Amino acid sequence: QVQLVESGGGSVQAVGSLRLSCGASGIIFRINDMGWYRQAPGRQRELVAVITSGGSTNYADSVKGRFTIARDNAKNTVYLQMNSLKPEDTALYYCNAYIRESEFRLSYTDCWGQGTQVTVSS
Repeated sequence: QVQLVESGGGSVQAVGSLRLSCGASGIIFRINDMGWYRQAPGRQRELVAVITSGGSTNYADSVKGRFTIARDNAKNTVYLQMNSLKPEDTALYYCNAYIRESEFRLSYTDCWGQGTQVTVSS
């Protein structure tokens, strides 16, 4: 069974930085898109950033120019570098990945991590 495990969350003051990491483990044949989502209290989960297996990226308008997503395919890991953090970035951040577990199974499974809390104080 595939697992995604996030790390790197915490508390920081505004304009500070944090780096999130998410590693995939288990039986993995191939990983397609990897991304980060976040959910603040009372709000819906929203896309923060996504990166394809080829390295193409897409960001939410609210984080463009401040956040950078990257991945290490050899380590099955995705990162989110967050700079110039704002109080409105406070949320539970989730890692997401589309994972194909076997060469004999063509479908990809939509996998989620447990979430890591990011709190930004003013």
